[in-house]
Amino acid sequence: MQILVFDTSCDETSVAVTSGRKVLSNVIYSQVLLHKKWGGVVPSIAKRAHEERIDFVVEEALRKSKIKDPSSQINYIAVTQGPGLAVALEVGIKKAKELSEKYQKKLIAVNHLEGHIYSAFVQNSKGNPQRDFKFPYLALIVSGGHTEFVIFKDHLSYEIIGSTLDDASGEALDKAAKLLGLGYPGGPVLERLAHDAGNIDSHNFPRPMLRSKDLNFSFSGLKTSFYYFLKNAKTSEVGPGQNIAKTSEVKLLASSFQEAVFDTLIKKTEMAIKQTSINRLIIGGGVIANMRLRKLMRGLVKKYQGEVFFPTYKYLTGDNAAMIGVVAGYKAEKKQFVKNFDELDRIPRMSL
Repeated sequence: MQILVFDTSCDETSVAVTSGRKVLSNVIYSQVLLHKKWGGVVPSIAKRAHEERIDFVVEEALRKSKIKDPSSQINYIAVTQGPGLAVALEVGIKKAKELSEKYQKKLIAVNHLEGHIYSAFVQNSKGNPQRDFKFPYLALIVSGGHTEFVIFKDHLSYEIIGSTLDDASGEALDKAAKLLGLGYPGGPVLERLAHDAGNIDSHNFPRPMLRSKDLNFSFSGLKTSFYYFLKNAKTSEVGPGQNIAKTSEVKLLASSFQEAVFDTLIKKTEMAIKQTSINRLIIGGGVIANMRLRKLMRGLVKKYQGEVFFPTYKYLTGDNAAMIGVVAGYKAEKKQFVKNFDELDRIPRMSL
C-alpha cells in the first residue's frame, strides 16, 4: 500500500510517499527565507510560494520513490486538512483533490496533530527504527501553534486532557527572540544562546499556571513579563528590538526565558504523569528539536521508571508529509476515506 501525501499546513510545502510506517520519499520546500525579513509567516506570501512550488515537490517525491506511473503504483492520496494556516491548507487540499480525480484514487484527510503524535513511530524506507506500539501513551505536542496533552489510547484514538489557553510554547519562544532582536525563527537562536550561557536561570521569570490543578498551559503572562523586563531594563545593552545578540546579557536572558518555558513544560508533564499514571511519553512538534528540552524530559521519565519517544528523525519535528502519511496508512486500514470530495475543506482550527 503506497500513499501520496501532501502537507501545506503553514510555511513548508511537503510531499511524501509512504508505505505503512515506511517513508519512501519526503520532499520539503521551506519558505523560511521568504518570511524571515518580515519576522514571521505572511499568509499571502505563503500561499503563493506553495502554489509555485507544489508541482515541483510532487515530481521530486515521485522520482525519489521511483514511482513512474502513479495511477498504478499509488493506492491512495492523503492530505492535511487542519489545523494550520487557511490559505496554505487550501493549496494542498486543492492539489490532493486534483490528483485523486486524475488517478481515480480514494482520498484520506488527516489531522496535522495526529502526525506529530505518530512521528515517534515513523520508519525509514528500510523499516528502521523498529519500535512497537505499547498503548496507552501520554503525548505532549509542543510547537509554534500548539501545546497540549493527549492520551494516545489506541490507533487513531485520542483524548485531549490539557491545552494552552493562549500562546503556544513555540510561539512564546519565537516572540521572546523577536523582542531581543534575534530574528525569525527565534527558537533555534535562543537554544544556541542559552547553551552558551550554560542553560542557567539568572532572572527567574514566571512559571504560569503551575498552581492550577488542571493540565492547561498559558504563556502570554510569561511573554508579557519578559517584555516589561526588557522595557524597564536600565542598561543600554538590553532593550526590545535592539541588536544585542553578542552581549553576555542576552545569553542570560535567552537562557532564563527558555528555562521558564521548559520548567513549566516539565512540571506540567510530571503532573500529567501523576494524574494519568501513564509513564510512556511521546513528545512531538518543533520545540522538541531543542536538545535541552529532550534532556529534561529524559530525566523526568527516568524518575518515574518510564520511557519517552521523540520523532525518529530530525526532519519529523517540523511540518512534513511523511508523518501525515503514516497516519493515513492506519486510516486506510480502517476504511476512513473522504466520502465526498466537494465537502472536503480546510479546517484551520481543527482539533483532535
